[in-house]
Amino acid sequence: MNTQTPQSLHIPVEGVQLEADLVVPDAAWGTVLFAHGSGSSRHSPRNREVAAVLRQAGLATVLADLLTADEERVDARTGQFRFDAELLGSRVAALVDWAVENLVTAGLGVGLFGASTGAAAALIAADQRSEEVAAVVSRGGRPDLAGDHLGSVRAPTLLIVGQLDHRVIDLNRQAMARMNAEVEMTIVPSATHLFEEPGALRQVSELATAWFVRSLAPPVR
Repeated sequence: MNTQTPQSLHIPVEGVQLEADLVVPDAAWGTVLFAHGSGSSRHSPRNREVAAVLRQAGLATVLADLLTADEERVDARTGQFRFDAELLGSRVAALVDWAVENLVTAGLGVGLFGASTGAAAALIAADQRSEEVAAVVSRGGRPDLAGDHLGSVRAPTLLIVGQLDHRVIDLNRQAMARMNAEVEMTIVPSATHLFEEPGALRQVSELATAWFVRSLAPPVR
């Protein structure tokens, strides 16, 4: 089944329908679910750029909105949902369940890529679905918002932070100190929080790809 053309989906999750874009390259051997940060969506150009590089390596990608359109409108006015890491984490966990059961992605290793506050949602989901999630990558993330879940995460975790994103570097170091899983932090030279500098996002993409290849690739027989 050739599914390299993006498929627009409505995935039922905890009583709501989440909009998502699924792309599966030929001979895919893993799936990466994206957890976006506050105020972002599946249309994030930065996450789409990373996803394109992951697909070149043979990874299927799922970019899903973690809030419904109505919730987005409420959040834009009140900020009610953007830091609700437990809610967002539970939805990422439900997306993991969907990926495990979906005909096209069933049997593929699952990784999570979280950006900004989405990193906390990814780590919460990794805790809640420890048997299914094989790796986590955070881009400019707030893993500290995962709170007590940090100590229970089992998946190897890579934290990628820009060198000039000083506050987030400190928060990532604090989160690392609370984690028991294998965890590494890589600092991208001269990069700020959004990795807008020339070549910075490409470095993020390559680091993430290498991490997922190592953690999700099936053993050579």
